[in-house]
Amino acid sequence: MAKTPPAFVTAGDREVRVSSPDRVVYEATDRTPAITKLQVCEYFATVGEAMMSAVGERPTTMERWPDGWREGMRLAVGPKDADADGFYQKRLPRGAPDFVETARIAFPSGRAADELCPTEPAAIVWAAQMGTLTFHPWPVRRPDVDHPDELRIDLDPQPGTSFVDAQRVAAVARELLEELGIRGYPKTSGNRGVHIYVRIAPEHSFEDVRHAAIGFGRELERRDGGVTTAWWKEERGERIFVDYNQNNRDRTIASAWSLRARPGAPVSTPMTWEQLADLRDPRELNLTTVPGLLADGDAWATIEDTAHSLQPLLDLWETLPGGELSFPPDYPKMPGEPPRVQPSRKNPLNW
Repeated sequence: MAKTPPAFVTAGDREVRVSSPDRVVYEATDRTPAITKLQVCEYFATVGEAMMSAVGERPTTMERWPDGWREGMRLAVGPKDADADGFYQKRLPRGAPDFVETARIAFPSGRAADELCPTEPAAIVWAAQMGTLTFHPWPVRRPDVDHPDELRIDLDPQPGTSFVDAQRVAAVARELLEELGIRGYPKTSGNRGVHIYVRIAPEHSFEDVRHAAIGFGRELERRDGGVTTAWWKEERGERIFVDYNQNNRDRTIASAWSLRARPGAPVSTPMTWEQLADLRDPRELNLTTVPGLLADGDAWATIEDTAHSLQPLLDLWETLPGGELSFPPDYPKMPGEPPRVQPSRKNPLNW
């Protein structure tokens, strides 16, 4: 069988070569037709300019699915997980075009890497040509990669809860942010969750931003009994988990406009608060529908206008009871952190 010739996708003032353009990346569903690699690259070219506020000048991990995504495929859980179908790529692969730039970042372990740092839409399309479906940017920009410029509030539905619960908690979060004089920008996660982003002045450490997320989460807990900041899954119950640890160094969230490795090519879609409240099913927001939504206006068009002070949220961290919370298991032991012991396995004699 003859090999399909490459195609070319225009992104900005560049043309990006796309090999195997007819490869099926997403199989057809009852909502969407089969989607090819060329269509994925064309999608990212369409949303590329809007996406630059999400990934532009940011070190970005690529979530790559070189053979496309199918039900049952698995994302690697570590560098030695060679049998997985998809993987996170933190170091820019060799052979990237000259227009694809990098940013050097340091991991909590002290190791460093040169990650993709998109400076134009063509870099996003090139990454898509390499099999990237989801972009995971750090909350920092070059040249200052040690001081985040955004707070990320991750509302993560736990078993027994749904997108409707995340919508309800997002509305409470909006009220709280507005009371504090802060404007948040919501987006769907591409699954059942909701993410809220706040641009902040790049004056604080990752630890400060994480504490701000904890303080905010604790105030949400006070206002809505269906919210939790409990790190251990056995303590969360059927509630919406505010994943404060997503604000740590080297922790990232799927960017705005990213595709997700799920049926129907869903998109993590920026929305106005009113659009979010009216949304009935996040699966409606996918590769085939989101370009039309963007054509009607970018819900995040003003996100760069104001960099808020983090202090009101740090005040919540300082004043609400609870103290320090657990860090992820692969993180170095941190000052004031409670023992990393699952509550059901605590030994009272040593606690």
